[in-house]
Amino acid sequence: MAQVFEVITPDDKPIWLNLRQEAQDTLAAEPALASLLHSTILSHDDLASSLSYHIARKMADDTLRGMTLRELAQRAYAADPSLVVAAMADLQAVYERDPAAKGYLQAFMFFKGFLSLQIYRVSHWLWNQGRSTMAHFLQSRVSELFQIDINPAARIGKGVFLDHGTGIVIGETAVVGDDCSILQGVTLGGTGAERGDRHPKIGRGVLLGAGANVLGNITVGDYAKIASGSVVLKPVPAHCTAAGVPARLVNCKTCEDPARQMDHTMPDIDYDYSI
Repeated sequence: MAQVFEVITPDDKPIWLNLRQEAQDTLAAEPALASLLHSTILSHDDLASSLSYHIARKMADDTLRGMTLRELAQRAYAADPSLVVAAMADLQAVYERDPAAKGYLQAFMFFKGFLSLQIYRVSHWLWNQGRSTMAHFLQSRVSELFQIDINPAARIGKGVFLDHGTGIVIGETAVVGDDCSILQGVTLGGTGAERGDRHPKIGRGVLLGAGANVLGNITVGDYAKIASGSVVLKPVPAHCTAAGVPARLVNCKTCEDPARQMDHTMPDIDYDYSI
């Protein structure tokens, strides 16, 4: 069951103030984390500043220092405030859809799916600025650290939830719509060595179950559901469930909003048609 929280707006104050309050409460309960909480959250004035520091803290290495990474993220957020709006929507999505998330702080600080997605957003901004080498550097570093591989050229909407995250692969020409939920081990890939537009187009509000493989330049319609472990090679209509290897349609219409409800159940009766 999705948790109820305030609706986000373009103003980041509600989420930011809640995040700070959770950090203050944690500080009182876990004083050993005082330095981490102050440096990452409590010493900042807004979400963009906090997030840029957090990205730099996790990503820095001997090749690219933390200050350079922080300045890079800050420039991206200043140039394109929609990146911060997307980050808020992503954080809200984690809180609403993941029963393990007890608040914003846990997801912000420790959930690698959320952080990987924010680093992708910076790398996508770099890609659009013609800075493909730096964009690929960030992609490679995220893959090394978190085992999540999102090509910087892919297009991903806001309010997206990467649950657990490990093993997710999203190819160069893939598109993911707003409000999707993607579990561990999902691949949005090609079917061979072809070039050009070769990756899936995932609609709004789609639920992609753990280990699902959606391959080729095909469309998964809005509010569809792909069952765990499925291999999808043909288009899936909106509001339908596909399951199996190769996948076939097993339910139309599926639940109203599968990505938000995180409903992985299957119908009792399989329908006698395929995709």
